[in-house]
Amino acid sequence: MNQVNYFIKKLLEIGAAVMLAVMSCLVFLNVVLRYGFNTSFTMTEELSRFLFIWVIFLGAILAFMENAHVNVAVLADKLSLKGQQILTLVTNSIMLVCCYLIFVGSYQQMVINWHNYSPISEIPTGISFLASVIMSGFIAILISLRIIITAALLVKGEKV
Repeated sequence: MNQVNYFIKKLLEIGAAVMLAVMSCLVFLNVVLRYGFNTSFTMTEELSRFLFIWVIFLGAILAFMENAHVNVAVLADKLSLKGQQILTLVTNSIMLVCCYLIFVGSYQQMVINWHNYSPISEIPTGISFLASVIMSGFIAILISLRIIITAALLVKGEKV
């Protein structure tokens, strides 16, 4: 399981890094062309916007995998081990519901906008919503695994 997790994490990191590099090159090229040669590629702005959206959502998956999101533990630190595990189950369940809502809303928007094309690059605008569909689905899977593991440890009486 750790090898699969490592492979997926590395794949996401490489994907986000490549997208960020392409976006940086496109913006740099456009700046050089605009100020150096008084011309530009009009498509670079749209492509950069799409890549930026994808980098953000892939970064959200990576941050969740590494548990690097903002975490307020004032209440959790004052609870017993069992209380912490119950609180973890409750908060993970709420996050799972939020992932479901994001997934459903993003999927509906993706379907609605799939046949709308960006004016210059002719890329379907639904591609932006596909990023949030993938992000919410992937994070929902991770949260589900965390809920199962925490519930099993709560039943056994072990620490997370």
